[in-house]
Amino acid sequence: MSLSSVRTSPRDTQPATRPLLHVDGLSMRIHDRQILRDVSLTIAPGEIVALTGESGSGKSMTAFAAMGLLPFAAETTGALRFDGTDLLSLSEERLCALRGRDIGMVFQEPMTALNPVQRIGDQVAETILIHKAAPRAEARRRAAEALVRVGLPPDRVPPTRYPHELSGGQRQRVVIAMAIALRPRLLIADEPTTALDVTTQAQILELLRGFVRDEGMGLMMITHDLAVVSEMADRIAVMKDGEIVEQGETATLLRTMRHPYTRQLFEASRHRADLPPARAEAPLLSVDGVTRRYPGPRRLFRPREDHVAVNGVSLEIRRGERVGLVGESGCGKSTLSRAILGLEPVQGGSISLDGRAVFSHGRPDPEVRRRVQVVFQDPYGSFNPRHRVGRLVSEPFHLLPDPPKGAARDAAIAEALTAVGLRPEHAESYIHAFSGGQRQRIAIARALIIRPELVIFDEAVSALDVRVRAQILDLIAGLSRSHGLTYLFISHDLSVVRGITDRVLVMRAGEIVEQGLTDAVFDNPQHWYTKSLIAAAPSLPQPSGGGDTDAGHPVP
Repeated sequence: MSLSSVRTSPRDTQPATRPLLHVDGLSMRIHDRQILRDVSLTIAPGEIVALTGESGSGKSMTAFAAMGLLPFAAETTGALRFDGTDLLSLSEERLCALRGRDIGMVFQEPMTALNPVQRIGDQVAETILIHKAAPRAEARRRAAEALVRVGLPPDRVPPTRYPHELSGGQRQRVVIAMAIALRPRLLIADEPTTALDVTTQAQILELLRGFVRDEGMGLMMITHDLAVVSEMADRIAVMKDGEIVEQGETATLLRTMRHPYTRQLFEASRHRADLPPARAEAPLLSVDGVTRRYPGPRRLFRPREDHVAVNGVSLEIRRGERVGLVGESGCGKSTLSRAILGLEPVQGGSISLDGRAVFSHGRPDPEVRRRVQVVFQDPYGSFNPRHRVGRLVSEPFHLLPDPPKGAARDAAIAEALTAVGLRPEHAESYIHAFSGGQRQRIAIARALIIRPELVIFDEAVSALDVRVRAQILDLIAGLSRSHGLTYLFISHDLSVVRGITDRVLVMRAGEIVEQGLTDAVFDNPQHWYTKSLIAAAPSLPQPSGGGDTDAGHPVP
């Protein structure tokens, strides 16, 4: 599949005049809270309409209404018609007949949408069997065909595999295969590429585009990524607080942006943090020829082959430097970061922090582990929901030989929370009471509370809304200024890496294939793999009237 094909503009052909989905004045309340307000939009056969906006804006609730998956307490007014049939008046039995057959849905997180104990072929066939569209043997054959259509041929990815045996992009393809198994006329894709690297994202977007182009399928695409929207959608509807504040043809809307909220989203998508000047100081982290292998599967009559996740990697991070690490899923980024943290033993090479080996006599050095902290991609998953924020933030204290106690401990927690823009009284709350951006601030506070010398940000902003992401990037830049922060920033989002790092490393198949100053690498890549990453990354168009060309650079 050509990655460059994703770079084309939305189709020039006009969609059919009769709408496939017609939402007319849809409003919704759940108990005393207004969720949707007078939402109106249409989707025609062969048309891609994007719903964009921040979390809580009503995008997913609009999609759930179209699927008939609203909570029991939801009260709706207005009309929601699919091919002339009012979905809001249908019984659950008739809605079940429509779901999967006429309206398919691709959910945001494929791992939670798939059954972990069921083979992928059986899960795709289940959609066909539920609708009694074919006997079991025929359903399995059609399921295998659907998997081939989404780029999972049996010689490469057998239908007998389980979800945990697949990569993130492959799992997303399985979810798409389930949604299109019965060739629905309308497909709803809810953040289908949020956690995917740029090349996998490009392939998934081209796959969805192909279904629309070849089968005349209508596509409702829900995303907060305006760069994806600009290259994918025929029309855009911008949602805020349950309302559509602006909608129109994609190129026109992004050129004019009449509503202030649309302009705010656009500017946040182009945002680059204001980093202080880089300091050229002595090396802090040294990675020299590191190799990490995993034993491969046992094979009958053949020797077991090792999988080499990291292959002879060498790099250096100086004190006060901000370094990015980019590459596709499975290239070895996370394995390398775990080795730096002392969580993964290595079979070759050495890792040292300020001259002190990370591994001492085959075990991680506790002093080195204290001096290196990490901020994970999913802050909610990395926190114990039963503990208050104060205890969560102070967890790294167990690495100290003499941790603060009593009033000194409380003062350290308050200082850490204040440093990331929260209040000291937040220490008494539980993690579920915070938004995604606030949870990520708490994760950063936890990483900073013992003043580490190096912080690893592992996809720390990939799941955040664009405005929240801009706030977190500004926070990191501010901490770099106030705390002299040294960090390794791992991300698949090239635009984020460009805005928050001084230098970038490009990793492929366990090796560093290119490195250099961030702007120099992105403006003039030398390795073919770096060029392919940049070509696959979607970019925002320049706004009307020019503007800040640095932040809106057409290359991520």
